[in-house]
Amino acid sequence: MAKFEALDLYAIEDLLTDEERMVRDAVRQFVDQEVLPIIDEHHRAGTFPTGLLPKMGALGLFGPNLKGYGCPGLGNVAYGLMMQELERGDSGFRSAASVQGSLVMWPIYTYGSEEQKRKWLPRLASGEAVGCFGLTEPDHGSNPGGMITRARRSGDGWVLHGAKMWITNSCIADVSVVWAKVDEDIRGFLVEKGTPGFSAPEIKNKWSLRASITGELVFDDCRLPEDAILPGAPKGLKGPLGCLTQARYGISWGALGAAMACFDSARRYSQERTQFGKPIGAFQLTQKKLADMAVEITKGQLLAWRLGRLKDEGRMSPIQVSVAKLNNVGIALDVARVAREIHGAMGIIDEVPVMRHMMNLESVKTYEGTNDVHTLAIGRHLTGLDAFGAS
Repeated sequence: MAKFEALDLYAIEDLLTDEERMVRDAVRQFVDQEVLPIIDEHHRAGTFPTGLLPKMGALGLFGPNLKGYGCPGLGNVAYGLMMQELERGDSGFRSAASVQGSLVMWPIYTYGSEEQKRKWLPRLASGEAVGCFGLTEPDHGSNPGGMITRARRSGDGWVLHGAKMWITNSCIADVSVVWAKVDEDIRGFLVEKGTPGFSAPEIKNKWSLRASITGELVFDDCRLPEDAILPGAPKGLKGPLGCLTQARYGISWGALGAAMACFDSARRYSQERTQFGKPIGAFQLTQKKLADMAVEITKGQLLAWRLGRLKDEGRMSPIQVSVAKLNNVGIALDVARVAREIHGAMGIIDEVPVMRHMMNLESVKTYEGTNDVHTLAIGRHLTGLDAFGAS
Protein backbone atom coordinates (compact mmCIF):
# COMPACT_ATOMS: atom_id res chain seq x y z
CA MET A 1 0.00 0.00 0.00
CA ALA A 2 1.45 3.39 -1.00
CA LYS A 3 2.27 5.82 1.76
CA PHE A 4 -0.88 7.57 3.07
CA GLU A 5 -3.12 5.64 0.66
CA ALA A 6 -5.07 4.21 3.60
CA LEU A 7 -5.70 7.77 4.80
CA ASP A 8 -7.41 8.86 1.57
CA LEU A 9 -10.89 7.84 2.69
CA TYR A 10 -12.70 10.22 0.32
CA ALA A 11 -10.60 9.84 -2.83
CA ILE A 12 -9.18 13.32 -2.36
CA GLU A 13 -6.40 12.28 -4.70
CA ASP A 14 -8.97 12.46 -7.51
CA LEU A 15 -9.65 16.12 -6.69
CA LEU A 16 -6.06 17.10 -7.49
CA THR A 17 -4.69 17.97 -10.89
CA ASP A 18 -1.68 16.18 -12.36
CA GLU A 19 0.44 19.26 -11.62
CA GLU A 20 -0.71 19.39 -8.01
CA ARG A 21 0.15 15.73 -7.46
CA MET A 22 3.53 16.18 -9.14
CA VAL A 23 4.37 19.19 -6.96
CA ARG A 24 3.27 17.39 -3.79
CA ASP A 25 5.28 14.29 -4.63
CA ALA A 26 8.41 16.34 -5.36
CA VAL A 27 8.19 18.05 -1.96
CA ARG A 28 7.32 14.72 -0.30
CA GLN A 29 10.51 13.23 -1.73
CA PHE A 30 12.53 16.24 -0.56
CA VAL A 31 11.15 15.84 2.97
CA ASP A 32 11.79 12.10 3.02
CA GLN A 33 15.35 12.44 1.71
CA GLU A 34 16.56 15.75 3.11
CA VAL A 35 14.48 16.64 6.17
CA LEU A 36 13.54 13.47 8.03
CA PRO A 37 17.11 12.08 8.25
CA ILE A 38 18.36 15.23 10.03
CA ILE A 39 15.37 16.69 11.85
CA ASP A 40 15.93 14.89 15.16
CA GLU A 41 19.50 16.19 15.29
CA HIS A 42 18.40 19.78 14.72
CA HIS A 43 15.43 19.46 17.09
CA ARG A 44 17.79 18.34 19.86
CA ALA A 45 20.29 21.09 19.13
CA GLY A 46 17.68 23.81 18.64
CA THR A 47 19.02 24.71 15.20
CA PHE A 48 17.72 25.09 11.65
CA PRO A 49 19.65 23.66 8.67
CA THR A 50 20.12 26.90 6.72
CA GLY A 51 22.13 24.99 4.12
CA LEU A 52 18.85 23.57 2.81
CA LEU A 53 17.41 26.99 1.98
CA PRO A 54 18.85 27.07 -1.58
CA LYS A 55 17.45 23.57 -2.21
CA MET A 56 14.07 24.75 -0.99
CA GLY A 57 14.35 27.72 -3.34
CA ALA A 58 15.24 25.46 -6.24
CA LEU A 59 12.07 23.44 -5.54
CA GLY A 60 10.00 26.61 -5.74
CA LEU A 61 8.99 26.50 -2.08
CA PHE A 62 9.34 30.26 -1.56
CA GLY A 63 6.44 32.26 -2.96
CA PRO A 64 5.27 29.43 -5.24
CA ASN A 65 1.87 31.03 -5.85
CA LEU A 66 3.37 34.34 -6.98
CA LYS A 67 4.03 35.03 -10.67
CA GLY A 68 7.13 36.57 -12.17
CA TYR A 69 10.32 37.79 -10.50
CA GLY A 70 11.62 34.21 -10.37
CA CYS A 71 8.46 32.80 -8.75
CA PRO A 72 6.75 29.65 -10.16
CA GLY A 73 3.19 31.02 -10.39
CA LEU A 74 1.56 27.80 -9.15
CA GLY A 75 -2.05 27.48 -8.03
CA ASN A 76 -2.96 27.78 -4.38
CA VAL A 77 -3.85 24.11 -3.88
CA ALA A 78 -0.36 23.20 -5.09
CA TYR A 79 1.05 25.74 -2.66
CA GLY A 80 -1.03 24.27 0.16
CA LEU A 81 0.17 20.76 -0.61
CA MET A 82 3.75 22.04 -0.44
CA MET A 83 3.11 23.41 3.05
CA GLN A 84 1.44 20.13 4.05
CA GLU A 85 4.47 18.12 3.06
CA LEU A 86 6.96 20.50 4.66
CA GLU A 87 5.15 20.36 7.99
CA ARG A 88 4.95 16.59 7.71
CA GLY A 89 8.70 16.91 8.11
CA ASP A 90 8.63 19.63 10.76
CA SER A 91 6.81 22.87 11.49
CA GLY A 92 10.15 24.68 11.36
CA PHE A 93 10.48 24.01 7.65
CA ARG A 94 6.91 25.04 6.89
CA SER A 95 7.35 28.15 9.02
CA ALA A 96 10.49 29.12 7.12
CA ALA A 97 8.72 28.75 3.77
CA SER A 98 5.48 30.34 5.00
CA VAL A 99 7.21 33.40 6.43
CA GLN A 100 9.41 33.82 3.37
CA GLY A 101 6.57 33.46 0.87
CA SER A 102 3.47 34.82 2.59
CA LEU A 103 4.83 37.36 5.05
CA VAL A 104 7.82 38.75 3.20
CA MET A 105 7.51 38.10 -0.54
CA TRP A 106 3.73 38.61 -0.69
CA PRO A 107 3.76 42.12 0.83
CA ILE A 108 6.71 43.13 -1.36
CA TYR A 109 4.88 41.69 -4.38
CA THR A 110 1.56 43.30 -3.43
CA TYR A 111 2.58 46.55 -1.75
CA GLY A 112 6.14 47.15 -2.93
CA SER A 113 7.57 49.44 -5.60
CA GLU A 114 8.90 47.98 -8.83
CA GLU A 115 12.43 48.65 -7.60
CA GLN A 116 11.74 46.78 -4.34
CA LYS A 117 10.26 43.84 -6.24
CA ARG A 118 13.20 43.56 -8.61
CA LYS A 119 15.72 43.89 -5.81
CA TRP A 120 14.28 41.35 -3.42
CA LEU A 121 11.83 38.89 -4.98
CA PRO A 122 14.24 36.91 -7.21
CA ARG A 123 16.74 36.56 -4.35
CA LEU A 124 14.06 35.55 -1.87
CA ALA A 125 12.51 33.07 -4.33
CA SER A 126 15.84 31.32 -4.87
CA GLY A 127 16.72 31.17 -1.17
CA GLU A 128 19.76 33.36 -1.73
CA ALA A 129 18.20 35.93 0.60
CA VAL A 130 16.11 35.33 3.73
CA GLY A 131 13.33 37.53 5.06
CA CYS A 132 11.30 37.94 8.23
CA PHE A 133 8.09 39.70 9.27
CA GLY A 134 7.87 42.07 12.22
CA LEU A 135 4.41 42.71 13.62
CA THR A 136 4.12 41.04 17.05
CA GLU A 137 5.57 43.03 19.95
CA PRO A 138 6.53 42.02 23.51
CA ASP A 139 3.29 43.52 24.85
CA HIS A 140 1.07 43.37 21.76
CA GLY A 141 0.33 40.06 20.06
CA SER A 142 -3.37 39.44 19.52
CA ASN A 143 -3.96 43.21 19.49
CA PRO A 144 -1.54 44.47 16.84
CA GLY A 145 -3.30 47.81 16.74
CA GLY A 146 -1.78 48.53 20.16
CA MET A 147 1.77 48.44 18.79
CA ILE A 148 4.22 51.00 20.14
CA THR A 149 6.91 50.72 17.44
CA ARG A 150 7.03 54.12 15.77
CA ALA A 151 8.45 55.57 12.57
CA ARG A 152 8.89 59.30 12.14
CA ARG A 153 10.14 61.37 9.27
CA SER A 154 13.66 62.76 9.60
CA GLY A 155 15.10 64.75 6.73
CA ASP A 156 14.85 62.67 3.57
CA GLY A 157 14.20 59.43 5.43
CA TRP A 158 12.71 57.76 8.49
CA VAL A 159 13.72 56.95 12.05
CA LEU A 160 12.36 53.69 13.49
CA HIS A 161 12.16 53.01 17.22
CA GLY A 162 10.66 50.00 19.05
CA ALA A 163 10.87 46.22 19.18
CA LYS A 164 9.25 43.12 17.72
CA MET A 165 9.12 39.69 19.39
CA TRP A 166 8.77 36.02 18.37
CA ILE A 167 10.04 36.63 14.84
CA THR A 168 10.85 33.58 12.70
CA ASN A 169 14.20 33.88 10.88
CA SER A 170 14.98 37.24 12.51
CA CYS A 171 18.64 36.45 13.20
CA ILE A 172 19.43 35.33 9.64
CA ALA A 173 17.17 37.67 7.70
CA ASP A 174 18.64 39.89 5.01
CA VAL A 175 15.46 41.98 4.95
CA SER A 176 12.69 42.48 7.50
CA VAL A 177 9.15 43.59 6.68
CA VAL A 178 8.37 45.77 9.70
CA TRP A 179 5.08 47.40 10.61
CA ALA A 180 5.17 50.61 12.62
CA LYS A 181 2.91 53.50 13.56
CA VAL A 182 3.36 56.72 11.62
CA ASP A 183 1.29 59.27 13.51
CA GLU A 184 -2.01 57.34 13.83
CA ASP A 185 -1.53 55.15 10.78
CA ILE A 186 0.31 51.84 10.43
CA ARG A 187 2.80 51.55 7.58
CA GLY A 188 5.15 48.85 6.35
CA PHE A 189 8.93 49.25 5.94
CA LEU A 190 11.78 47.17 4.55
CA VAL A 191 14.69 47.10 6.96
CA GLU A 192 17.92 45.62 5.65
CA LYS A 193 20.39 43.62 7.70
CA GLY A 194 23.22 45.76 8.99
CA THR A 195 21.21 48.99 9.14
CA PRO A 196 22.61 51.17 11.98
CA GLY A 197 20.39 51.03 15.05
CA PHE A 198 18.95 47.63 14.12
CA SER A 199 19.70 44.36 15.93
CA ALA A 200 18.10 40.90 15.98
CA PRO A 201 18.94 38.86 19.11
CA GLU A 202 17.92 35.19 19.10
CA ILE A 203 15.44 33.64 21.55
CA LYS A 204 16.85 30.46 23.06
CA ASN A 205 15.59 27.53 25.18
CA LYS A 206 12.27 26.93 23.41
CA TRP A 207 10.34 23.71 23.99
CA SER A 208 8.44 24.22 20.75
CA LEU A 209 9.64 24.92 17.20
CA ARG A 210 13.14 24.01 18.26
CA ALA A 211 14.25 23.42 14.66
CA SER A 212 13.35 26.99 13.79
CA ILE A 213 15.19 30.27 14.30
CA THR A 214 13.21 32.69 16.46
CA GLY A 215 14.28 36.07 17.73
CA GLU A 216 13.56 39.74 18.26
CA LEU A 217 13.85 42.83 16.10
CA VAL A 218 15.12 45.84 18.02
CA PHE A 219 15.15 49.36 16.57
CA ASP A 220 17.05 52.03 18.48
CA ASP A 221 16.86 55.21 16.42
CA CYS A 222 17.18 53.05 13.32
CA ARG A 223 17.59 55.32 10.28
CA LEU A 224 15.97 54.26 7.03
CA PRO A 225 15.96 55.87 3.57
CA GLU A 226 12.78 57.31 2.12
CA ASP A 227 12.36 54.35 -0.23
CA ALA A 228 12.28 51.86 2.67
CA ILE A 229 8.52 52.31 2.96
CA LEU A 230 6.17 49.92 1.14
CA PRO A 231 4.37 52.53 -0.99
CA GLY A 232 1.33 50.44 -1.92
CA ALA A 233 0.44 49.20 1.54
CA PRO A 234 -2.96 50.40 2.74
CA LYS A 235 -2.90 52.49 5.87
CA GLY A 236 -3.95 50.92 9.15
CA LEU A 237 -4.09 47.23 9.99
CA LYS A 238 -5.39 46.17 6.59
CA GLY A 239 -1.82 45.88 5.29
CA PRO A 240 -0.35 43.50 7.89
CA LEU A 241 -3.62 41.59 8.30
CA GLY A 242 -3.66 40.95 4.56
CA CYS A 243 -0.26 39.29 4.94
CA LEU A 244 -1.48 37.20 7.86
CA THR A 245 -4.43 35.94 5.82
CA GLN A 246 -1.96 34.57 3.27
CA ALA A 247 0.14 32.88 5.96
CA ARG A 248 -2.86 31.42 7.77
CA TYR A 249 -3.95 29.80 4.54
CA GLY A 250 -0.66 27.91 4.38
CA ILE A 251 -0.89 26.96 8.04
CA SER A 252 -4.30 25.37 7.50
CA TRP A 253 -2.59 22.95 5.10
CA GLY A 254 0.63 22.60 7.07
CA ALA A 255 -1.10 21.41 10.24
CA LEU A 256 -2.55 18.52 8.25
CA GLY A 257 0.97 17.40 7.39
CA ALA A 258 1.86 17.17 11.07
CA ALA A 259 -1.36 15.24 11.71
CA MET A 260 -0.61 12.87 8.84
CA ALA A 261 2.88 12.17 10.22
CA CYS A 262 1.48 11.39 13.68
CA PHE A 263 -1.29 9.20 12.27
CA ASP A 264 1.12 7.28 10.05
CA SER A 265 3.47 6.63 12.94
CA ALA A 266 0.62 5.46 15.21
CA ARG A 267 -0.91 3.22 12.53
CA ARG A 268 2.39 1.50 11.79
CA TYR A 269 3.15 1.08 15.48
CA SER A 270 -0.30 -0.43 16.10
CA GLN A 271 0.42 -3.05 13.45
CA GLU A 272 3.81 -3.95 14.89
CA ARG A 273 3.36 -3.75 18.65
CA THR A 274 1.85 -6.88 20.23
CA GLN A 275 0.08 -7.25 23.56
CA PHE A 276 -1.95 -10.21 24.81
CA GLY A 277 -0.83 -12.22 21.81
CA LYS A 278 -1.88 -9.90 18.97
CA PRO A 279 -1.08 -6.47 17.48
CA ILE A 280 -2.60 -3.63 19.48
CA GLY A 281 -4.21 -2.48 16.21
CA ALA A 282 -6.50 -5.50 16.46
CA PHE A 283 -8.14 -4.14 19.62
CA GLN A 284 -11.37 -2.19 19.29
CA LEU A 285 -10.23 0.82 21.33
CA THR A 286 -7.11 1.29 19.20
CA GLN A 287 -9.10 0.98 16.00
CA LYS A 288 -11.56 3.59 17.26
CA LYS A 289 -8.71 5.97 17.96
CA LEU A 290 -7.26 5.44 14.49
CA ALA A 291 -10.67 5.78 12.85
CA ASP A 292 -11.41 9.03 14.69
CA MET A 293 -8.02 10.42 13.69
CA ALA A 294 -8.50 9.49 10.04
CA VAL A 295 -12.00 10.99 9.90
CA GLU A 296 -10.82 14.32 11.34
CA ILE A 297 -7.84 14.49 8.97
CA THR A 298 -10.17 13.74 6.04
CA LYS A 299 -12.51 16.57 7.02
CA GLY A 300 -9.53 18.89 7.41
CA GLN A 301 -8.23 17.93 3.96
CA LEU A 302 -11.58 18.68 2.35
CA LEU A 303 -11.73 22.01 4.17
CA ALA A 304 -8.24 22.98 2.98
CA TRP A 305 -8.90 21.80 -0.58
CA ARG A 306 -12.11 23.83 -0.84
CA LEU A 307 -10.37 26.87 0.63
CA GLY A 308 -7.63 26.54 -1.98
CA ARG A 309 -10.09 26.38 -4.83
CA LEU A 310 -11.87 29.48 -3.48
CA LYS A 311 -8.52 31.26 -3.24
CA ASP A 312 -7.71 30.39 -6.84
CA GLU A 313 -11.09 31.85 -7.85
CA GLY A 314 -10.43 35.04 -5.90
CA ARG A 315 -13.33 34.32 -3.54
CA MET A 316 -11.51 33.36 -0.33
CA SER A 317 -12.42 35.47 2.70
CA PRO A 318 -10.51 35.98 5.96
CA ILE A 319 -13.34 34.29 7.87
CA GLN A 320 -13.00 31.18 5.73
CA VAL A 321 -9.29 31.18 6.52
CA SER A 322 -10.07 31.50 10.24
CA VAL A 323 -12.38 28.47 10.02
CA ALA A 324 -9.69 26.37 8.36
CA LYS A 325 -6.85 27.48 10.64
CA LEU A 326 -8.95 27.03 13.78
CA ASN A 327 -10.21 23.59 12.78
CA ASN A 328 -7.11 22.08 11.22
CA VAL A 329 -4.64 23.11 13.91
CA GLY A 330 -7.09 21.93 16.57
CA ILE A 331 -7.59 18.51 15.04
CA ALA A 332 -3.85 18.15 14.38
CA LEU A 333 -3.15 18.66 18.08
CA ASP A 334 -5.83 16.13 19.00
CA VAL A 335 -4.36 13.63 16.53
CA ALA A 336 -0.88 14.12 17.96
CA ARG A 337 -2.09 13.52 21.52
CA VAL A 338 -4.02 10.38 20.62
CA ALA A 339 -1.07 9.13 18.57
CA ARG A 340 1.12 9.54 21.65
CA GLU A 341 -1.33 7.37 23.61
CA ILE A 342 -1.18 4.61 20.98
CA HIS A 343 2.62 4.61 21.15
CA GLY A 344 2.52 4.24 24.92
CA ALA A 345 5.90 4.92 26.53
CA MET A 346 7.57 4.90 23.12
CA GLY A 347 5.61 8.01 22.27
CA ILE A 348 7.71 10.22 24.53
CA ILE A 349 11.11 9.58 22.91
CA ASP A 350 12.29 11.73 20.05
CA GLU A 351 12.98 8.79 17.77
CA VAL A 352 9.19 8.82 17.34
CA PRO A 353 8.04 12.12 15.73
CA VAL A 354 4.82 12.51 17.68
CA MET A 355 5.96 14.61 20.66
CA ARG A 356 8.02 16.85 18.38
CA HIS A 357 4.96 17.56 16.26
CA MET A 358 2.79 17.98 19.36
CA MET A 359 5.13 20.59 20.84
CA ASN A 360 5.37 22.42 17.51
CA LEU A 361 1.61 22.49 17.12
CA GLU A 362 1.26 24.19 20.50
CA SER A 363 3.01 27.17 18.91
CA VAL A 364 1.11 26.86 15.63
CA LYS A 365 -2.12 27.02 17.64
CA THR A 366 -0.96 30.33 19.11
CA TYR A 367 0.71 32.19 16.27
CA GLU A 368 -0.95 33.86 13.27
CA GLY A 369 -3.99 34.39 15.50
CA THR A 370 -4.75 32.26 18.54
CA ASN A 371 -7.66 29.83 18.49
CA ASP A 372 -9.54 32.25 20.74
CA VAL A 373 -9.04 35.14 18.32
CA HIS A 374 -10.22 33.09 15.34
CA THR A 375 -13.22 31.88 17.34
CA LEU A 376 -14.19 35.48 18.14
CA ALA A 377 -13.69 36.52 14.52
CA ILE A 378 -16.08 33.79 13.41
CA GLY A 379 -18.51 34.75 16.16
CA ARG A 380 -18.45 38.38 15.05
CA HIS A 381 -19.15 37.29 11.48
CA LEU A 382 -22.11 35.18 12.60
CA THR A 383 -23.69 37.70 14.96
CA GLY A 384 -22.52 41.08 13.75
CA LEU A 385 -21.44 41.80 17.32
CA ASP A 386 -17.83 42.51 18.31
CA ALA A 387 -16.64 40.60 21.40
CA PHE A 388 -13.01 41.70 21.12
CA GLY A 389 -12.02 43.63 24.20
CA ALA A 390 -15.39 42.98 25.87
CA SER A 391 -15.28 42.63 29.64
